[in-house]
Amino acid sequence: MEKRIGAAIILIEQKEAVEEINTILSRHANAILGRQGIPLRDKGISVINLILEATPEEISSLTGKIGRLEGVQVKSVLTRYQ
Repeated sequence: MEKRIGAAIILIEQKEAVEEINTILSRHANAILGRQGIPLRDKGISVINLILEATPEEISSLTGKIGRLEGVQVKSVLTRYQ
């Protein structure tokens, strides 16, 4: 299957999930082209933006694992560019 370029935004509402998120991201490091973390301290949340290049299945695996964590939301989008 062809690789696609995409993006994912991760909203972290519970800081207890950060260690598991970092573990998941490390396991999928080959799919991550760029990563930006932004703490929104006044709101008590953090946001991680990812730029990805991987197959749709690999991106789905990454976002699915993160999305199952308590206190975490994730949304992703894939381009048609291959």
